[in-house]
Amino acid sequence: MATAFEDATSKWLDDHRSRRSGSRLERIARGLGHAERLFLRNVWHPLRGDFEHLHPEYEVLDWRGRPYYADFAWLPGYASLLFEIKGYGPHVRDMDRQKYCNELNRETFLLTVGYRVVSLSYDDVEQRPELSRSMIRLVLGNYDPARAPASRALLAEKEIIRLAFRKAEPIRPVDVVRHFEIDAKTATKMLRQLCEKGWLRPCPRGRGERNVRYELTRGAMEYFL
Repeated sequence: MATAFEDATSKWLDDHRSRRSGSRLERIARGLGHAERLFLRNVWHPLRGDFEHLHPEYEVLDWRGRPYYADFAWLPGYASLLFEIKGYGPHVRDMDRQKYCNELNRETFLLTVGYRVVSLSYDDVEQRPELSRSMIRLVLGNYDPARAPASRALLAEKEIIRLAFRKAEPIRPVDVVRHFEIDAKTATKMLRQLCEKGWLRPCPRGRGERNVRYELTRGAMEYFL
């Protein structure tokens, strides 16, 4: 007896077969590979609950004008993301220098024409799918307005945490001032509120000196994911 996931996958693929032609139809008609099915079963469907805006075997042109088929594309209208599930063998162990150059050139070119390539390892998809789901949740959170925090306060908190990750060093009120173009008092208040929630902690300074730097806690990563 087919599961709800299998029924949804079958209907989704049938819909794409009915709307495709040429080489892309041939690729879809051959069926998804093992890695692609694992991605849908272990990562995408548990995370999203449906296949809306997700396209299998999505065809684009590379920098040489040659067709390239991404494993999946997510195209909701306000973002263009390409997902690749990469096994260690074909993408690392068995890759020669030219293939390696071609892959990097392709990803750079796709970025210039508006696509963002999100690469996931096969091992994570198979053995640590919760990590892959967390990574994709982070990526989609930058684009999906329907699932983003509704209040300005939550948006600001997430943006401060993103800023702290990007800096890779303790964050200061002046960093928040420059990023949001707000006054120092407001920036300090926002950082202290994140400390109260357990997502930042003050960095100890010398004896008697004020704490003017804050570092991320383990809780911040759990919240962000």
